Amino acid sequence: MDNKKHSSIAEFFDSQLSNCNICPHGCCIDRKNGEKGFCRTGIRPIISSFGPHFGEERELVGLGGSGTIFFTSCNLACQFCQNYDISQQDEGKEISIDRLGEIMLSLQKRGCENINLVTPTHQLHAIIEAIDIARTIGLSLPIVYNCGGYEKPETIQELKGYIDIYMPDFKWGDNKLGKKYSKADNYFDYASVSILEMYKQAGSLETNSSGIATKGLLIRHLVMPGMPENTEKVIDFIAENLPLDTYINIMAQYHPAYNAYSISGLHNRLTSEEYKKAIQYAREKGLQRGF
Repeated sequence: MDNKKHSSIAEFFDSQLSNCNICPHGCCIDRKNGEKGFCRTGIRPIISSFGPHFGEERELVGLGGSGTIFFTSCNLACQFCQNYDISQQDEGKEISIDRLGEIMLSLQKRGCENINLVTPTHQLHAIIEAIDIARTIGLSLPIVYNCGGYEKPETIQELKGYIDIYMPDFKWGDNKLGKKYSKADNYFDYASVSILEMYKQAGSLETNSSGIATKGLLIRHLVMPGMPENTEKVIDFIAENLPLDTYINIMAQYHPAYNAYSISGLHNRLTSEEYKKAIQYAREKGLQRGF
């Protein structure tokens, strides 16, 4: 993609700040004049930490680790979030866009395998500009879009040429559950269409000769206690609408956190039997990659 196209995309995301409609919440507030919507974020990037991360999928980690940048706040409000201090309590530090570009380059210099943008949606205006700056100076690593799945397909379309690896959570196969537990209206409707757009752009996950992901779609799904139908709906959608070689990491690490202890249905831990049934169901549907 040429520099002129890069500039137009950066301008598009910057223009969103005056009437923010970048995610499905559609707050339509003027962030440039200090108004704050669901994500409580202004115009400067805010991050909580950055560095090589060795706890991601092996296809992202390699020898150098995944170069993660944890962005503060989130466009979801999951009542069980295990990183609630960052996502809900806004722990982090405001930095400049130039500094964000420098961080990306520093992660490359440290030998990371990719740049892993964690909860980036609400800060895309800054991220796009920072990527432009870093690429001009020599950034060449794959860019990972590590999001909660609550995306507008129109926004994902604008990211073409910037993102190499899409890594969305596919949390909810039911809009009511998304509203109840993540405060996200029509979560499934938005996530399902956006994930199809991600696949359209990036295809199935591809790796190099060392087994490190270079491009493609990697879906995560956290199995929730007492909600087998939710997992089945997510798996059904993937199996019926995407290739059966789609990489889906079916995750078992749910435990009560944040407000989950006081919410019926969230206060239990996931059992090994519940997780085994989720894996079995995915295999019965023909999925086989990523778990």
